[in-house]
Amino acid sequence: MFTNLEHLGLAVHDLEAATALYTILLNQEPYKKEHVASEGVDTVFFRVGGSKIELLAGTTPDSAITRYLSKKGEGIHHVAFEVADIRATMARLKEQGFMLLNEEPKRGADNKLVCFVHPKSAAGVLVELCQEIV
Repeated sequence: MFTNLEHLGLAVHDLEAATALYTILLNQEPYKKEHVASEGVDTVFFRVGGSKIELLAGTTPDSAITRYLSKKGEGIHHVAFEVADIRATMARLKEQGFMLLNEEPKRGADNKLVCFVHPKSAAGVLVELCQEIV
């Protein structure tokens, strides 16, 4: 079950500059900065009501964010939804023909288990499923 729009992921070239920009835009400081070595990405999170904005910058030439930025430039990278049971949601989506980018949930930023749904099976949008790690 989808329980919440968890966050919008925005790909940026310069994390420091984007953080300064969004600090002014949202009139608040980010609540978290995190390096996710397994994905080759640095992240910064802002709270916006019940959801979040995640700024993402690649830290290696072969990270998914670095490749995305080289092809498409800065902007919305993904939409993330919180789910009650990520494994059950993954199984249901796979059974219904959605292409998942990973077979098992993996540890992501902000204390979440994550799985991505390929944009080709989600109307051109990269969808992230998130479940809080307890």
